[in-house]
Amino acid sequence: MRDVLLAVDQVSKQFHDGQQTIEVLKRVSFEVQVGQSVAIVGESGSGKSTLLHILGTLERPTAGTITLTGQSYQSLSAPQQAQLRNQQLGFVYQFHHLLSEFDALENIAMPALIAGQTKQATMERARLLLDQVGLSHRQHHVPSELSGGERQRVAIARALMNRPALILADEPTGNLDTENGRMVYELMMQLTQAENTCFVIVTHDRQLASQLDRTLVMHDGQLEEV
Repeated sequence: MRDVLLAVDQVSKQFHDGQQTIEVLKRVSFEVQVGQSVAIVGESGSGKSTLLHILGTLERPTAGTITLTGQSYQSLSAPQQAQLRNQQLGFVYQFHHLLSEFDALENIAMPALIAGQTKQATMERARLLLDQVGLSHRQHHVPSELSGGERQRVAIARALMNRPALILADEPTGNLDTENGRMVYELMMQLTQAENTCFVIVTHDRQLASQLDRTLVMHDGQLEEV
């Protein structure tokens, strides 16, 4: 039995629009074990991205608790949550969000430089990750000189830079063609093992989701396993 990395317990999220209350998440509970890859699928507006934002400490739940590596989100101050995001969480989005003025190697290194790590160790780690995603030959190319699939691979390497416990990915293949999407998914699964991290991936693509260890379905703010 693997250890529990992430525990989500009875998480709800409400928004208020005038006098109307909109319940986006309804008592969502699930766990992710160390080394697992988990897909969350569902229609647009079902609450998937809101849940991912809450898991990433980018939004606060209305109710419920979340713990990562045994640490409760609710017990953390805003600066502590920012530190958690930098050191324990990695993020991959549908659009890569690479910094246009920096090359691939510098983009990957950025989270560690922000965390104050030494430049020599940082660049060694960034080169290793660039090699793991198959782009050593593109290290000095800026994002505009990379293909869509290459940019997303750089974004994945950047998410891994600080050896996070958990990577949250929001439609990471949504902007790619079928073949590049498949390659990116396969790469993420390989890196789950190589880097001893976990992925929680929000996607519309159930065929790609089926490649992960588990699939959770979000419907009308509620989550169930298939």
